[in-house]
Amino acid sequence: MSRPLLALAALCACAISAAQTPPTSPTAPPKPPAVAASAPASAASTAGNRLDRVEISSGPTANSRRRNSTASKIVIDREELDRYGDTVLGDVLRRLPGVTLGGRPGRGGDIRMRGMGSGFTQILVDGERAPAGFAVEDLPPDQIERIEVYRAPTAETGARAIAGTINIILREPLQKANHELRFTLGQDRNEPQADFSWTRNLKWGGPNGDEFIGAVSTNGGLRRRFNNIDSHNRVTDTETGEIIEETSQVGTSSGNSANLNGNARLRWKYSDTLTFSIAPFFALSQNEGSSQTNAEGTRFRDIHGENDGRMHNLRLNLSANYRPKPGESWDFRLGRGGFKNTSNSHRRDTLTVAGITTERAQDDHNLVDEDQTSLGAKWSLKTAQEHQWVSGVETEHSQRMQVRDTLVNGAVIPGLVKFGNTLGSSNQRFAAYTQDEWSPSKMWSVYAGVRYERIETRADATGMLPETRNVSQVMSPLLHLLWKPEAFPKDQVRLSLTRSYRSPNLNDLIARPSINATYPDGPNYQTYADRAGNPDLKPELATGIDLSLEHWLPTGGIVSASAFVRDIKSLIRSQVMLETVSWDTSPRWVSRPRNMEGARTMGVEFELKARLDELWEEAPPELQLMLLRFNFALFDSKVKGIPGANNRLDQQPKGSLNFGIDHRWKALGQNFGSGFNVNYVPATRVQQTETLRREETARHQFDAYLSWSSGAVRDGINWRLSMANLLPRDAQSSSEGVDLDNHRLTESWSRNRTFRVVSLRADMRF
Repeated sequence: MSRPLLALAALCACAISAAQTPPTSPTAPPKPPAVAASAPASAASTAGNRLDRVEISSGPTANSRRRNSTASKIVIDREELDRYGDTVLGDVLRRLPGVTLGGRPGRGGDIRMRGMGSGFTQILVDGERAPAGFAVEDLPPDQIERIEVYRAPTAETGARAIAGTINIILREPLQKANHELRFTLGQDRNEPQADFSWTRNLKWGGPNGDEFIGAVSTNGGLRRRFNNIDSHNRVTDTETGEIIEETSQVGTSSGNSANLNGNARLRWKYSDTLTFSIAPFFALSQNEGSSQTNAEGTRFRDIHGENDGRMHNLRLNLSANYRPKPGESWDFRLGRGGFKNTSNSHRRDTLTVAGITTERAQDDHNLVDEDQTSLGAKWSLKTAQEHQWVSGVETEHSQRMQVRDTLVNGAVIPGLVKFGNTLGSSNQRFAAYTQDEWSPSKMWSVYAGVRYERIETRADATGMLPETRNVSQVMSPLLHLLWKPEAFPKDQVRLSLTRSYRSPNLNDLIARPSINATYPDGPNYQTYADRAGNPDLKPELATGIDLSLEHWLPTGGIVSASAFVRDIKSLIRSQVMLETVSWDTSPRWVSRPRNMEGARTMGVEFELKARLDELWEEAPPELQLMLLRFNFALFDSKVKGIPGANNRLDQQPKGSLNFGIDHRWKALGQNFGSGFNVNYVPATRVQQTETLRREETARHQFDAYLSWSSGAVRDGINWRLSMANLLPRDAQSSSEGVDLDNHRLTESWSRNRTFRVVSLRADMRF
C-alpha cells in the first residue's frame, strides 16, 4: 500500500490545472462563472482588458476579520477546516505559525502556542473557557464554524493567555444549503475508523420567514487504535561506572473508543431591537482498552492491564441582545453545564521479591463530577467619533467532587488511607473589563483596555489534609496599536503591550500524592517520581511585547513577520526532589509544582500564504491557482535559577516549520483538488532542574489529500481522500537524572511508533 500512497503524494505536489479565472481569495478558489467558459480565446491575449471577478459575500471573510482587527490574530474558516479532512482539531492548528502539538504524530494532541504547554495557551469555546477535564483538542472540526487565534490577550477574551488565545466558534447556520451530511471511513495502522456529521438549517416564522433562525449539528465516531510499549531504565554508579540496575518493558496496547457530539444555535428575533438565543452543547464518549507487557530486570513480570472510561459534558447557554439605538447594544448571557468523567483500570502482574514470586493486582477507580454556572453582561457603544466602547462583567462558579480509590490485592494502600478518597472543591471567578477601540484616522487604530480578575479555589479538608484556599487577583492593562502607512496601503504594522497571567489549577494545588506504578513502594528514581500538589502556589505574571508587520497581496494573500517577548515572574514548574514521605517508609522522589524566580521567552514567526500569480505575474495559466503556504517560527527561553545552556521552558521546542501547496485542476470534466503539507519540529532538550534533563527527538509529518466531486459541486457528492503522517517515524524521548548524594545516574528512554492514517470522506449538501 505504501507505494501507491507515495505516488499519490507526489501527484499532490505537482498536480497541474487547466486555466481558470482567478478567484478573489487565495484560500477559496470557487468554480468560475459560466460566462468565463464561453469567453473567446482572443480575450486571453488581451490581458489589459481583462475584468477582475467580483464576489458579494453575506458576511465578513476570514481575511477581512484578520486585516481589520486592531489586535493581531489569525482566522481559520470552514474551507481551511475542511481542506485536509482532519478528524481532530489539533491537526488543523499545527499547520499555523508557532503552533505545535503533544502526542504521537498523526493523532492530534494537546495544543501549544509558541511552543509553550502546561496551560500557557488559553482555549475558549464560543468565548468561554472549557470545563476542566474536557479535551478541547479532540473536538471534531465538523462541529466548528471558525477559529480565531489571538497572539496577545484582549480585555474581552481574557488575560489568562501568556502564549495566546484560541477561540473556537461552534457551527452557525449554513449559507447556501439546508443540510450538510458527511461520512468518513479510514484506517490507522490497519485499525478501522469511522465518522459521520450532519448539520441542519432551521428557519421559519415572521413575514420574511426569519423570525426563528438556527442550525443543529451533530458528529459521531468509532475508532480503534494500536500502540506499542517500549521503555527502558538504567541506573549507573557514577564513581565506578557499574550498572546497578537495568530494566525494560516491551509490549502492545489497543483500545476502542466511541464519541457523539452535538450543538445547536437558535435565534428568536422578538423585535427589531431585541433577540434571544439558545445554544445547547453536548459531548459523550466511552472507551476501553487492554495492554500486555513483558518486563525484564524489574520485580514485575508479564504485566497485563485493562481500562475503561466514560465522559459526558452537557452545557446550555442562554443569551439576549438588546439594541436600544443604532451603535449601542447590551448582551446578557447565562450558562449552565455539567461534566462527569469516570475511569477504571486493572493491572495484574507477577511480583518477585527476594526470590519469592507472588501475584499482584492493582485496581484504580477515578471519578470527577463538576457543575458550572456562569453569568455575563456586556455593553457596547459605537460613536460617531470612531470609538468602539466595550465594558462587561463575568462571574463563574463551579463545584467539583473527585473520588479516587486504589486497591492492591483487594486492600487499600496503608500510606494513602490517611489522605482519604473523596475530595470536594469549588472555584469562584469574577472579572470586570473595559476597552475602547478608536480610529482617529484612516492610518491609525488604537485599542486600550484593562481587565481585573479574581479567582478563589477551595478544597475541603480530607484525611490528614487540611482545607486548601488559594486566591489570585490580577489587574491586566492592555494596549494594541495598528498603523496603516499612507504611502504603503497594502502594509500594516501592529504593536501590543500586555500583561497576562496563568493561575494554578486544582491538581497543582491539592497535596494528595499519586504513586508511580512502576515503583509503587520502596525507593524510586527521579525519572519515576511520585506526584503531589502544592497549596501555596502563586499565579504567574507575564509582561509582553508583540510586534508584527503585514503585507497584503492584491487578491488576499499575505506575507507577515512577527516577534514577541514575555517576561514571566513566579514561574510555576514541577521540580523533582527526594522527600521523606508519609506514604512509604523509604525516602521517595516526588514531583511538586513550585514557584520559581521567573523566566523570559522570545521568538519570531514568519508566514507566507499566496496564490502563485500574486508572487509571479508571468506564471503559466495552469499554475496561477496554485496556493502556496509557508511558515516558520523560532523560540528561545531562559529559566532563572537553573544553570546550563538548555534551561528552557518545559516542552518548548526551538521552533516549527510548515510548507504546503494546494491546487485545483480539471480532468475529464471533473473538478479535482490536491495538496500536501510538511510539518517539522526540531529535537528538544530541556534542563528541567539542576540534576534532571529531558530530551525529545524531532517530529516530522507529511500529509496529503486529493478531492473531487461527482455531479455538481453544490448538489453532487464531494469526495476527499486524506492521508496523514504518510512517512511514519518513531518518536523517542529520554530523561537523565543525577543523584549527587548517592552517586547514581538514572537514565530512562522510550520509543513510540507512529502510523499512517488514511481516510475517505463523502460530503453532501442539499
